[in-house]
Amino acid sequence: MEKARPKEGQGKSHLAVIVMGSPADKEYADKIGKTLAEFGVGFEMRIGSAHKSALHVLDIIKDYDQREETDIVYVAVAGRSNALGPFIDANTSNLVISAPPYSEKYSGADIFSSLRLPSGLGNVVATEAELAAIAVAKVLALNNPKIAERLLQHRREMAEGIVEKDKGLLGEQRGSSS
Repeated sequence: MEKARPKEGQGKSHLAVIVMGSPADKEYADKIGKTLAEFGVGFEMRIGSAHKSALHVLDIIKDYDQREETDIVYVAVAGRSNALGPFIDANTSNLVISAPPYSEKYSGADIFSSLRLPSGLGNVVATEAELAAIAVAKVLALNNPKIAERLLQHRREMAEGIVEKDKGLLGEQRGSSS
């Protein structure tokens, strides 16, 4: 699932560009893509390392940033030292979300490379794939009512699920006390 594009009539063209630091990040990026597709958000996946292929990453940014008729949000998926998100952010005016996969090897301590940024940068961090996708959808929903409606529907479904679980729990408790 590398590409998903919006259909005609869905409002302004939009695209989430998921840039992975290496092919090892693909499984995590796929989770982001799956959730984006549920919200009707178009996306493309690319591979480029801020450390190992900086010029290639700059070319990726340049290619997407030239699309003036498209709202673009970048999602940087890179483990270990996640310079990818801040590097992309330093070279675009579009929103960048760093979504580093959790690392058992470092007990999650490598997240600090995503949280502590040089001054003047404004990319945000999402610590789970679903959170990154929801953040992308929320930003793109500002100019796309269909995405906004899908987000609202998602919220309604979550609330309904909690209410149903609460009713079930209460029923169990009241049934067992008789």
